Amino acid sequence: MSKFFINRPIVAMVISIVMVIIGAITILTLPVALFPNIVPPEVQVLATYVGADAGTIEQSVATPIEQQMSGVDNMNYMYSLNSTADGGMRLIVDYDVKTDPNTDLILTQIRSTQATSQLPVDVTNYGLTVQKTVTAPLMLITLFSPNGTYDAQFLSNFAYINLSDQITRLYGIGSVQIFGAGQYAMRLWVKPDQLAKLAITVPEIVSAIQTQNTVNPAGQVGSEPAPKGQEFTYSVRARGRLSSPEEFGEIVVRETSLGGVVRVKDVARVELGAQNYSVLGRLNGKPGAIVAAYQLPGSNAVQAADALKKLMAEAKSRFPGDIDYVISLDTTLAVTQGIKEIVITLLIAIVLVIIVVYIFLQGWRATLIPLLAVPVSLVGTFIFFPLFGFSINTLSLFGLVLAIGLVVDDAIVVVEAVERHIEDGLSPKEAALKAMTEISGPVVGIALVLSAVFIPTAFIPGITGRLYQQFAVTIAISVALSAFNALTLSPALSALLLRPKDATRGGLLKKFFNGFNRTFSSATNAYVRVCGFLVRKSAFALVLLALFGGAEGFFSSKVPSSFLPDEDQGYLYINLQLPNAASLQRTDEVARKIETALAHTPGVQYTTSVVGFSLLSFVRTSYNGFFFVTLKPWDDRKSRDEQFQQIKQNVNRELSQIPEGIAFSFSPSGGEDGLR
Repeated sequence: MSKFFINRPIVAMVISIVMVIIGAITILTLPVALFPNIVPPEVQVLATYVGADAGTIEQSVATPIEQQMSGVDNMNYMYSLNSTADGGMRLIVDYDVKTDPNTDLILTQIRSTQATSQLPVDVTNYGLTVQKTVTAPLMLITLFSPNGTYDAQFLSNFAYINLSDQITRLYGIGSVQIFGAGQYAMRLWVKPDQLAKLAITVPEIVSAIQTQNTVNPAGQVGSEPAPKGQEFTYSVRARGRLSSPEEFGEIVVRETSLGGVVRVKDVARVELGAQNYSVLGRLNGKPGAIVAAYQLPGSNAVQAADALKKLMAEAKSRFPGDIDYVISLDTTLAVTQGIKEIVITLLIAIVLVIIVVYIFLQGWRATLIPLLAVPVSLVGTFIFFPLFGFSINTLSLFGLVLAIGLVVDDAIVVVEAVERHIEDGLSPKEAALKAMTEISGPVVGIALVLSAVFIPTAFIPGITGRLYQQFAVTIAISVALSAFNALTLSPALSALLLRPKDATRGGLLKKFFNGFNRTFSSATNAYVRVCGFLVRKSAFALVLLALFGGAEGFFSSKVPSSFLPDEDQGYLYINLQLPNAASLQRTDEVARKIETALAHTPGVQYTTSVVGFSLLSFVRTSYNGFFFVTLKPWDDRKSRDEQFQQIKQNVNRELSQIPEGIAFSFSPSGGEDGLR
């Protein structure tokens, strides 16, 4: 094969150029994430039974759905969460990590539909929602009123009307949740004494409202068939749904034969208020509406975040006066910053490889060949990412950093073999042909051996295997491409570029190379002597190996272990829980203490508080609170107290001094799903 490409070098160049072009295009289409997608797909089923307690929701809503969901294909487990604050039920079905999320969604939808006939009418009227989900939000956008013109209720309703639908339609956004005072709703505060005196029940009031607050199509006037000469046709607009507290107050609840009328305003106080008061949202202790955008599983997080930022920048121009927003949490900053650092490391590694290759090969022509071969192997590796479902993440890029030192070896072997035959008097083309007959087998053998080291990692089952298989397979692919380039591109370039070395060349560079060669030869000889001694004294070598093994075991037991490294991702979470049945007011008081402590913590930029909700349980309860703590940009945190681990220690020390409840901070975990 090498002979064909040596005689036709343009073919080898074209193949390499096409590989680089396809690889570059593939890079633009690949999803970008901090870690590989190691979290099993999850599908959630949402149902609402307004006014019901947790026990009723469990028996009448959760149980029928769970019974139908049992045995669904590829399910790992499922669990349901009931909230008495808003009457919500959330069933989360966890599927095997190897399954397709879209297939899981369809299976869940089919099973939940089978349970519809067993659910209360109020639940089915409200509707069941089945959707793919991730547990942690991709971004938090907080609306606030800088001068206090608008309260939290207005801001939340404004977000529901003007932002929720637009954000949901964006690429990569799976769902939107708004934390705050909630949407506007017509609230009827009934008077129990009046109801008892008039023997009126709440269902009677509900029935009256449903009957009289309707849309009534009234048809047309002058439509066909009509008398001859009819010149106009009008649509009749009848009075539709009620819109003001006064109109709702005039709804007739009961009429008597003697002309007596009982209206809603006689038995209830009507006002325009919030749909529920179970959740409070704040930014740095000030009221706000928190818009949580959740990523669609499998999408490009960075691209989705960029689209959301662009949308908010455009929407701001249509905001009323004294309404502004901040992106109080952007989880993609850690992704972009991490990828940026890896790319810088990759470039530094390439530069170091070029320097080392030039020092050893001692010629720019010989150095140019590995320099051209390395990008082909690295960029060409991305072509195979879509086939394996890989993403661009820190582990796959780390694999490429390590692969640089491996892929350059094949090209160096080819160059050195060709140069040796050129020194023997052969022409570059003849030297390339003869060299490839000698080293083609070893090049293939090296690639197979290196691949055999990494490929078994891809067969490790479970989440651990899925985490590290991208790292291993990336290296194996790049090594295989390097071997292919060593059989095609490198010999073709060697025949074109290499020339006999000029022995008369002088100058400082020659003196440096001569000194380096002498030093390297001395180091090589010393190394050979040490190896020879260890071969002859095998017992000593085994004792030395045992000592190193024992030291490794000792120190590894002292180093903390974790599934993923606890890295500075630019934000952290705080969960607050008070005793069961604690009121929202008590929880709010404790939450304000935490906000005050965070305001005085170095390195903290935003504290986004959601009182009455916990991301750990997804349940809205009066005794829970959750805080998204966004740190200042990495470049702005220079002092020791502003480093991530020190911030966590300072925060936990402050939280431990709160006796009213249990509060603790923790880091976001890796993977596409931010919290497990």
